Amino acid sequence: MDATPLPELLAFLDAQPEPRILLDLDYRIVAANRAYAQEFGDGHSLAGRHCYEVSHGYTVPCDRAGENCPLRASLQSGTPQRTLHLHHTPRGEEHVDVETTPLRDASGEIAFFVETLATVRHASSQPTAAGLVGRSPGFNAMLELATRVAPTDASVLLLGETGTGKELVARLVHEASQRAAGPFVAVDCSGLTESLFESELFGHEKGAFTGALHRKRGLVEAASGGTLFLDELGDIPLAMQVKLLRLLETGTYRRVGGVEILRSDFRLVAATHRGLPRMIEAGTFRADLFYRINVFPIRVPALSERREDIPLLAQSFLERVAPGRGLRFSPAALDALAGRTYPGNIRELRNLVERATILVHGLEIGPAQLADDVIEGSLPALAATARGGAPGSFAVAEILPLDEVATRYLRWADASFHGNRRDLADRLGVAVRTLYRKLSKDEDDGNPVEDGIDPLSL
Repeated sequence: MDATPLPELLAFLDAQPEPRILLDLDYRIVAANRAYAQEFGDGHSLAGRHCYEVSHGYTVPCDRAGENCPLRASLQSGTPQRTLHLHHTPRGEEHVDVETTPLRDASGEIAFFVETLATVRHASSQPTAAGLVGRSPGFNAMLELATRVAPTDASVLLLGETGTGKELVARLVHEASQRAAGPFVAVDCSGLTESLFESELFGHEKGAFTGALHRKRGLVEAASGGTLFLDELGDIPLAMQVKLLRLLETGTYRRVGGVEILRSDFRLVAATHRGLPRMIEAGTFRADLFYRINVFPIRVPALSERREDIPLLAQSFLERVAPGRGLRFSPAALDALAGRTYPGNIRELRNLVERATILVHGLEIGPAQLADDVIEGSLPALAATARGGAPGSFAVAEILPLDEVATRYLRWADASFHGNRRDLADRLGVAVRTLYRKLSKDEDDGNPVEDGIDPLSL
């Protein structure tokens, strides 16, 4: 093959359904097929432009800009190479799986590269109302592993702290797999007793135990044809671990109280925040089960390892917990979020954002709505109001009886709520009479009447 590609090669490239480009050794695009132009083109001619310019807006190759470059790696190894990149597209930046394959000329020397691209549809680098969100190196490394293993049937073990989003990663693996049309069945293994775990996982026959009035289908059976996600795997009772191992080894099981051998075809994804090797040493987790499930481990990074994703995640949670309200963060609020520590990881960040959407007045969330005085040992400064004070003017800095704390909170809620007290009682989850009784303790009129309602008649 000389420096000019054969017409047959160009015709073959253009006929492929996946986005593909032909590159020379200087990173220049020789040709792009129609699928590439539609998916990634910017309306300008692609021939003669550098791939890193089109894909990233760089002025130098990816490997000189701090990223993995599959073309460089393929040139050095002489074999196909694959990586995950953030690419510019007409829709904005997106996660794209890139595979580069070298093509050799008649003398055996590499003359061109074919680059095949596939957009990752189950994760976003922009704020979104659902799914995984991120663009940090730690997130991208995790995402690359998840998308690499998803098309296979290998067992996946997700490792990471509590609140890092392991179930969302498990769902991505399922949705990007050949089993995506099948069920995704999640099992929270924490807190399940030995007998309850066996019944939940394998089901039971009628009369198997007291209260078993009907045959019950187990979650293993429900997951057949799809993915079984075992969350907090390290909490599975030791006696049940051998039955789980037998299920994974043989694909067979029995319902509790049953004799019939049943089969289930599922893909296993498990997750834990525990150190399983240490549990093996302590004798609380079976080594043979660990080696069976530890086929493809993926570490899900803590939020402290992907701090650059915090603004992106916060904006996404804003869309999820308060859709249609048009809320936004002030620059100072985003700085406050970025400067915090998150022992509860992404779950803690989401809760913080949701609370701010409840406390905010107007459309802009500021640092005051993100203050976390509860963790510091006092009520939020804007969550309680002393009698006669303005909402937001009172903060508790002392230990008080719970009744007093509740009374002060009710005063603040009454002063801040835009509506009548019947609606407020519904929001608080108390009876209207109870609300009036508690508020009337410090009111001059012991029998207040509001909105035409006499509380004593309720």
